[in-house]
Amino acid sequence: MSTSHIILLLFIGYIIFTIDKKQENFPVPTILVIIGIGLSFIPYFSSIEVTKDMIYHVFLPALLFTSAYRFSPDELKKNAGIISFLATIGIMLTVTLLGAAIYALSGPFVSLSFLGALIIASILTPTDPVSVVSILKKSAGDEKIAYVVEGESLINDGTSIVIFTVLSGMLTQSKTFSIVSFLGEFLLVSLGGAALGILFGWLMSKAVHFTHNRQYQVMLSIILAYGIFNIAEHIGVSGVLATVFAGIMLSFEYGRTIREDHFKDTLDGFWGIAELTILSLIFLLIGIQAAKSLLFNAWGFAAIIFVLSLVIRFVIITGTTQLFPHWRHRISWREASLISWSGLKGTMSIFLILSLQSKSSGDIDMIVSLSFAAVLISLIIQSLGVSPLSKKLIN
Repeated sequence: MSTSHIILLLFIGYIIFTIDKKQENFPVPTILVIIGIGLSFIPYFSSIEVTKDMIYHVFLPALLFTSAYRFSPDELKKNAGIISFLATIGIMLTVTLLGAAIYALSGPFVSLSFLGALIIASILTPTDPVSVVSILKKSAGDEKIAYVVEGESLINDGTSIVIFTVLSGMLTQSKTFSIVSFLGEFLLVSLGGAALGILFGWLMSKAVHFTHNRQYQVMLSIILAYGIFNIAEHIGVSGVLATVFAGIMLSFEYGRTIREDHFKDTLDGFWGIAELTILSLIFLLIGIQAAKSLLFNAWGFAAIIFVLSLVIRFVIITGTTQLFPHWRHRISWREASLISWSGLKGTMSIFLILSLQSKSSGDIDMIVSLSFAAVLISLIIQSLGVSPLSKKLIN
């Protein structure tokens, strides 16, 4: 991707975000993805190649860090139980149930193995509500829902990668599944990443006291966001969770030890611009890249997969909140419905699709096309429905 490509895509993103003055119900991700699909038919843009490394190592650390350090420590403490459950056990249940449902219904539409169905399910489990959180907070009136959705999204990316890696390894490298080795790898990767992030987030909170210059503090945050991600990946633990927990640790330290009044404002100024820039590029690039895999004859089944993902997510969230009395009193079925709907697919799902696409196997083309189509439907339908649904269910 050339410099001129980047400038033109940023200009398109600037126009779309500028139109969204009130930030209430204008589906920016939907518009950008549709524009991206349109751009794919223009030879100048169709030559752009979106790689998994571009998504994972360039875009993802910044988005994760921005969401994490802005996340309210009080809300995290308050909703830690349900966030942790949904982002770990909840995801494992989702992959199992959704994979089984996809496989059971695939017969009349496509030839799909049970393992292939599980991989599609693992691709569709990570949620990416960054584009709808602000809409949720304004439309629903109760920020609790937005915090649960956002908190779950921050943690479940790491879980999804571990599950996907195990399943895709079984498909492309004929590895056998072992519950003991899976749980061992999951605990090592996730807990190792979280511990590393907490350590470096704490170290940065101390380093701020020695770095009073605002520009240098922003430099330090960039080093933290990208440095901890790459260190974690290099030593074999979760870079996603390392970056997330580094940001969360920094958020915890704001009110305790960091007395630099301008520190958060300075970070917000830089990372706010970085986030909009990345969102502009990534949704346009999703459209450009997805267009290459959307010419297939199983769109009806992709729509069924999307509906299944919503239904199973609702069942798990509702069941979870009813299972534990504390959550039952805090989250009604209406709120559970909105939390289910707000878990749209995005950046992490695209990274997983591109990771699979880079491998070679007979079943992969159909898995990639179905996954891309389901993600696209999710981005369009769910982002359009967040505001009206929240007003109908909550207000």
